Amino acid sequence: MNVMRGPPAWLEKLMGETFFGGCGVHQNRRKNEKNVFCLHCCLSICPHCLPSHRSHPLLQVRRYVYHDVVRLDDLEKLIDCSSIQPYTINGAKVIFLNQRPQTRSCKGSANFCCTCDRILQEPFHFCSLSCKVDHMVYEGENLSGILHRFDESDFAFSQFEGLRVDTSEVTDDDTQIAPTSYFDDFGASSCSNMEATSNSVISCEPNKKKNNNGFLPGIVLSLGNRRKGAPQRAPLS
Repeated sequence: MNVMRGPPAWLEKLMGETFFGGCGVHQNRRKNEKNVFCLHCCLSICPHCLPSHRSHPLLQVRRYVYHDVVRLDDLEKLIDCSSIQPYTINGAKVIFLNQRPQTRSCKGSANFCCTCDRILQEPFHFCSLSCKVDHMVYEGENLSGILHRFDESDFAFSQFEGLRVDTSEVTDDDTQIAPTSYFDDFGASSCSNMEATSNSVISCEPNKKKNNNGFLPGIVLSLGNRRKGAPQRAPLS
């Protein structure tokens, strides 16, 4: 029996790759963030690279508050995601690719990630894909038992067809805008980093609702800091 000592090339690269940086090949193009992973070439690519990988299986990577995630529906076609805690972001279940820094100390009895000790819901044992893989490698378990033979048609180029790519070049006179994911539909830049461990939901509520005073949250001006206009005097009689 062939025992796999470590993760296959595509899996190791997926967990170690840097996403959402600018593409060096298309550095003069807009929307050139590398947010697609080519399972054949084992590298991250940008939307402008897609035509060159037309015949390759492609996996979309998304981002939530500076952390890379993949939809559970996509990832479980490649690897067994059982025992990894999924999170719900804007109605979509996702899996974090890598462990995240702890935000608070863990006290008392709770269910912890077997690799990084993050608090989890029952009955999950890992908080990310890398935590599960690292634990299995450390324990000497056979990784081939959790890898799936996937259908490349599920990751075909056609899933990205119809998406409009801005082909204009960036010049020195262009206004600099904070980068956002071209395919990302989680709105990470406008979301609060609020993780609910009790129900595995990450809240990402757009600031569109008015409060009781009729103001939009986040844009209420402090009255004490407003400049006073010229006083209005009554006309002389």
